[in-house]
Amino acid sequence: MANRAVRRQQLKEPKTEKAPRNPARALGRTSTAARTAPAVRGAWYKPRWAMDIISELRKVVWPSRYDVWHLTVVVVIITIITGAVLGAIDMGFAQLIDHTLLRN
Repeated sequence: MANRAVRRQQLKEPKTEKAPRNPARALGRTSTAARTAPAVRGAWYKPRWAMDIISELRKVVWPSRYDVWHLTVVVVIITIITGAVLGAIDMGFAQLIDHTLLRN
């Protein structure tokens, strides 16, 4: 939680010119080890995209159990009604075809 507060504070403060930490990097001379080193020490085994997914999932406001149950019942009822209406339309067209086009 403190991390988020620190980041918000840094965003509010005006940016100042900082000297580069590594003078060789400022001149464009970096070793391959420096280029491939992870940004956060000890996080070499955590892919960035996985950490982003986890942080986004922590921001989600999950519905309550009651809301999930209620919405599931609504979806099931709507599905049954839609299926019944489409079935009735199909049976009506089948009767129409049988009595008009396939009349013997």
